[in-house]
Amino acid sequence: MTKIPMTVEGATMLREELHRLKTVERPRIIDAIAEARAHGDLKENAEYHAAREQQSFVEGRILEIEGKLSNAQVIDVKQIQNTNKVIFGTTVTLLNTSTEEKVTYKIVGDDEADIKVHKISISAPIARALIGKSVEDIVEVTTPEGVTEYEIIAVTHS
Repeated sequence: MTKIPMTVEGATMLREELHRLKTVERPRIIDAIAEARAHGDLKENAEYHAAREQQSFVEGRILEIEGKLSNAQVIDVKQIQNTNKVIFGTTVTLLNTSTEEKVTYKIVGDDEADIKVHKISISAPIARALIGKSVEDIVEVTTPEGVTEYEIIAVTHS
């Protein structure tokens, strides 16, 4: 089984969601099913069917999270010496060489990626192009819009 890279923050987030699903959502749904059963005929009971559907979703999500956590390789980038090379978990500041626009990204696991907060997946084209490169390197990134050149300005372990 291949290990899935994950930051410490990503693993914590998944553990918190798992805890909430098991301790809050699951008991709430069980209560809703019991209440719907008390209403009688289950064939035409919309509340019962909705609660069972929610239960199915929550149980599926619990299994999914448990699987991800069991296959996770949690990487704490703060414990790795900063060599100014881009690795999983580092935060990279880039300068677009044609527009002079600066952008900062943190390279994270697939489940943690959220472009709105500047977290990009390790499997994203820009992250794949950056991995292993150092500060002051020029990197060409092929995107659907074409090829863009970036200069690596800073690499931080945060």
